[in-house]
Amino acid sequence: MIGVIDTDGDCAEWTFPAEAGAVRAARAAVRGRLRDWELDSLADLTALLVSELVTNSLRHATGPIGVRLVRPADLDGVLLVEVSDPLPDPPRERAPHPEDESGRGLQLVAHSSRRWGTRPGRNTGKTVWFELAVPR
Repeated sequence: MIGVIDTDGDCAEWTFPAEAGAVRAARAAVRGRLRDWELDSLADLTALLVSELVTNSLRHATGPIGVRLVRPADLDGVLLVEVSDPLPDPPRERAPHPEDESGRGLQLVAHSSRRWGTRPGRNTGKTVWFELAVPR
């Protein structure tokens, strides 16, 4: 992990180097923060989706990978999760063949989240984000 920023207790950000260990480190960081926020029920799904997006960043981009969580302000809210990398091109959903070993990450994000999308990065690159409803 290159860095951790905790802005106000309701937001956590990490930067990971673009190397194989980033996926494992991102999952662990996300799980730990969700546990701290008492959102354990979202930990497995969030860690899975983050690992898919970080893996996409590793495959297609070079440079650091950012992960950001924003805790919902209330129990009716959503958890916002963002994964950023320096590649400006937005990811594309693919229609993989049944025999393909990869290509399903964005489909998993799309089907498992409340909403998802992409936007240009703060300075360069892009951010892929998704929202998960907080269970009551």
